[in-house]
This record gives sequence, structure tokens and C-alpha cells, in this order.
Amino acid sequence: MATSLLILTDFFQAADAALNYATNLAAPLDARLVLLHVRRDSVLDPEMFTGQLSNLSREAIHLALSSLARDLSVPVVAEVGHGRVAFAVADAVSRHHPALVVLGRHDASGTPDELVTTTALDILRTAPYPLLVVPHTVRNPGLPRRVLLATDGEEFTLGQFAGTARHLLNALHAELTILHVTPNNSATADTTALDSVTRTGLTADLLTVHSRTVTAARPAEGILQLAPEYDVLLLIARRRSFLGQLFHHSVTAEVVRRSPVPVLVLPAQE
Repeated sequence: MATSLLILTDFFQAADAALNYATNLAAPLDARLVLLHVRRDSVLDPEMFTGQLSNLSREAIHLALSSLARDLSVPVVAEVGHGRVAFAVADAVSRHHPALVVLGRHDASGTPDELVTTTALDILRTAPYPLLVVPHTVRNPGLPRRVLLATDGEEFTLGQFAGTARHLLNALHAELTILHVTPNNSATADTTALDSVTRTGLTADLLTVHSRTVTAARPAEGILQLAPEYDVLLLIARRRSFLGQLFHHSVTAEVVRRSPVPVLVLPAQE
């Protein structure tokens, strides 16, 4: 089956940024795009309170999707899902087996933190899958070459997603930097973090791999401090971070919410 990228679109600015980003990724990955619009008309949908849901008729949705598809330079199919986004994504994933699910991040300056991460959380809980979150501020993106992988130094495996991650890094000719954030100076932090990633096989075919350690009281602050120096952040999300009720206070959630650059979340198998 050909590689595909699943992009959620609600026709707002953030979705357009995500679509532009995914279109650029499609060429080196030799991938087609799957555009998914989910009709979210439930009064229980958390984002009904933010004004971030499109209120288009069925006819308008199909016209908008057709218009987007015509303007793209890569192969594309368009679909309309219904109900909660996470369930619609899980259904689309089961049929298309995309390399990534791509989601735009809206301007959240006036939105409670809990609502900002709700969609990402629901997707990770319902269909744990590589998830790329693209901030609405990303404009005319080039291919991401400089990748910062933040790790806690603990052992992990990516299971079925290891091949996808390797293919993505190799296709982009990525320059990977492995970051470990520590609350105090540690002479072994660099080595421990690098070893934990090397054992997954992620770095096997890469020509350039660096390691960095930054001292910060909170891991998210250390990651966000370095984020502007890179094209994309790569986070390893352990199941406990998105299955538990404390996800909104996790490092993954905070980085996804505040990062100025796209964030790729890879679910780990522990």
C-alpha cells in the first residue's frame, strides 16, 4: 500500500498551515494525502465553546474539499467523517494506514489550556498513532532538516512505528539532535539519552547525530528553550502520559501547546 499522510481540516487557518506542511512532506516521502473533515455538531464537543468549529452544510463541505484538492500538487483523496474527531481518525487510520496523522494547532491565546490539547489527547488515547501538530503560525515551510528529539533517558521502543520514524528521518536527510533535560549538571546525561535512542534503531542510517543536555527545573521549559533553533520537535509519548488524567499537565501536552515549531509525537511501547 502506498504511503499516505492523513490531514485533518476544518478550513480554518491552522488547518491550512498543517495542509501546506504535509504537502511539502509528501514529495520526499512519496506519499499521497488523505484530507479528512469531521462534522462535529455535538453540543458536547469541547471546541463548541471556542468558536473553532466550522458550521458548513454538506454541500459547502464537499465544495471546500474539492477546491483544496484541486490546488494541491500531490495525489489526494478527500473524506468526510462524523462525530468525535478521535473516532473518525481511528476509522480513517484503520483504512488508510497513514504514516502520520497531521493536525493544525489553532491560536490558543484566549483558550483554556485544557481545551487546547483536547483533540490531540483524544486521538492519542483512541488511536495511538504518530501525530504531527503544526502551529497556525507556520508559513511557507521548507522541508524540516534539523530535528530535536527530546528524551527522558529511560528505555523505550516504538514497536510498529519504528519503521515509519526511520523512513521519515532518512527521507528528510535529517540532522538529528538528541536532547536530555536535567535539573542539575550531569556528566552522564548525554550518554544515557543517546544510548536509549540508539537502541531503538532510529539513528542507524543517519549520517549526523548530535546530543545535547540542557539544565532546567522543568523538562518542558528546557525543550521549549531550544525549540526555535530547530525545524521540528520529536517527542516520545509514553502511554502513561496520554492515558492518565494528568495528560494536560504532562511534558508532551505543554510542548504541544506552546511550541513555536511543529511537534511530532511518537507513541512509545513500554
